[in-house]
Amino acid sequence: MDTGDRSVTDTLELSQLLPDLTIFESQLSAIKRGLAPETEWYPYDSLSNLWHFDRLLTGPDRDLAALAEGCPILDIGAADGDVAFFLARHGARVEILDWGPTNWNGLRGARRLAAYFDLDVTLHEVDLDSQFRLPHDRYGLVLLLGILYHLQNPFYVLKHLASAARHVILSTRIARITSDGAVAIDRAPVAYLVDARETNNDSTNYWIFSMPGLRRLFDRTGWDLVAEMTAGRTQGDSDPSSNERDERAFCLLRSRMS
Repeated sequence: MDTGDRSVTDTLELSQLLPDLTIFESQLSAIKRGLAPETEWYPYDSLSNLWHFDRLLTGPDRDLAALAEGCPILDIGAADGDVAFFLARHGARVEILDWGPTNWNGLRGARRLAAYFDLDVTLHEVDLDSQFRLPHDRYGLVLLLGILYHLQNPFYVLKHLASAARHVILSTRIARITSDGAVAIDRAPVAYLVDARETNNDSTNYWIFSMPGLRRLFDRTGWDLVAEMTAGRTQGDSDPSSNERDERAFCLLRSRMS
């Protein structure tokens, strides 16, 4: 079942979405408590990404429906699907693409919410570390939030997406110095390969880019960088491993290939 009224419109303009975000967060927390113990759910706040969208996006790009261009929105690495279900609540057609073996709870959370909500959300299980194929040939907007540094081959994933999607909103961890603080990397187009237990004791973490490295990756994989911003540890000493020096880049990309 669904709770609360859904506002089904032809716009997903952020100024119209965000007033409902706090209400939905409260409702979703109560729903999750009723469906499974707290330990069964992804522990981080996925919906907070939308507040960063509010800073990142300007002008007509603030309308996510316009970015989607009449095609489904694809949410890759969606955790429990909080963002997908929120957008679907406002009339979006959303598809979730994730992989059970690397998802926090084996996708049980997303499947529970999909069964609970009467919303237009489809779940696809795809291994992005394989030579994968997308479920469909065309997407208008892809959400790739907090996923890039979990990918073994981010070059392949971004290039593949550039041929199928017009826009990507991406967030990923970046760094300005190495973990030991000995080398500044904020001016070099590089990526730091973390040890299996170096970052959050999570072996699915791989590549932490510098901001110049991230920009070069976008360009080499067929994307134009439309807008960028950073959040978190922005004082100039963010590193690839420590929680207190975690900096995130948020970017809007437009494909040159699609």
